[in-house]
Amino acid sequence: MANALWDTRAISYQGCAAQVFFFVFMIGAEYSFLTSMAYDRYVAICKPLHYGSLLGSRACAQMAAAAWGSGFLNAALHTANTFSLPLCHGNAVDQFFCEIPQILRLSCLDAYLREVGALVFSFSLGFSCFVFIMLSYVQIFRAVLRMPSSQGQHKAFSTCLPHLAVVSLMVSTAMLAYLKPPSISSPSLDLVVTLLYSVVPPVVNPLMYSMRNQELKHVVWKLLNICVLDARNF
Repeated sequence: MANALWDTRAISYQGCAAQVFFFVFMIGAEYSFLTSMAYDRYVAICKPLHYGSLLGSRACAQMAAAAWGSGFLNAALHTANTFSLPLCHGNAVDQFFCEIPQILRLSCLDAYLREVGALVFSFSLGFSCFVFIMLSYVQIFRAVLRMPSSQGQHKAFSTCLPHLAVVSLMVSTAMLAYLKPPSISSPSLDLVVTLLYSVVPPVVNPLMYSMRNQELKHVVWKLLNICVLDARNF
């Protein structure tokens, strides 16, 4: 945002490292929270009578701490590993922010081996969360399909499908960004894929979750009407 305001594309080395750290930290924490949300929906639909005991304030605090902690550890590992590599191919990042794959392209070819350990850790963590989410939804859909009421099924699906859509979008685009072969890589494709996994999920989250609340819709429309009336009176 600062570069856009001051019409510049320059960033300091320390600023680039900080940007990588916070980006990986937030992405990792968000993915962990999406995993926690899958568990929340599983308990709410499959074990509703035990919801208060399984997801009390203590359990929620522990899941939040685990999400922030895993995000911090993942970000520290990748940031330290990435910025310890020597840059042999200039200092121009071909992206709208400091992204790890673009920085690795500037490093020496033999330096990629040092990133393998961090990638294995991140892949293992992400794959474990993905398997947990999928297993949760298998149980959820089995429970929903056994519901005798079509209204109950619709309510359960409307609660789960937005979350599942965000998870699918985030996982698929992140895998395409980080695991696609170099032969199909291009600046325009890299830009589109990065926008999809870094910008689109945070933008659609309020629309998919908050805007489904009827009371919030009423408040938003009321505020918009007030703003329109004030503008007309002004």
